[in-house]
Amino acid sequence: MPTDPYVPADPDARPRQQQNLPPGVSVPPATGWRSGRPGDGAAVPGALPGTPGPNVGYAYSLARRAAERFRLALHEAPDDVVPVVAELAGRRAAAFGRGPTMTDVEHAAAILGYDRAADPEWARIRARLVHEAGHLYVRRRALVDAVPDSLLLTAGPPAAGEVAACRAALAPAAH
Repeated sequence: MPTDPYVPADPDARPRQQQNLPPGVSVPPATGWRSGRPGDGAAVPGALPGTPGPNVGYAYSLARRAAERFRLALHEAPDDVVPVVAELAGRRAAAFGRGPTMTDVEHAAAILGYDRAADPEWARIRARLVHEAGHLYVRRRALVDAVPDSLLLTAGPPAAGEVAACRAALAPAAH
């Protein structure tokens, strides 16, 4: 079977690209995505609009990969936790105008306390919040939409004070 001309014969060689642009012209770097079409707008009227963005569904694959590292409470099921973390990660990635990454999943897990042992009171509240969220879109979407943008859009790990405030705001919904 013949080999394509751009595939190097030596595995250690750099791939060859045949330049098909005029000399001195190069392909510009990729830019961030922003919705501009009707129907892509984030401000959709009505309840639970979701968060449009490029390839936000990929967050589900990433969250499933990370699920073995999540620290769940006694009565939490991975089938409920993974969709909540995935949609929170997708919302964060869409806010930055890009597809989800494992960093988004880790950030979402940290907000909800799945990255390390959560205090028992929050774990009990969180178990009620995510119960059946894997099957109930309204419950899942309400929980994801309740997390403030300021907490989602931090560059590094979420600040402990903001996480505590967010959890305090979410707690009444569990009762």
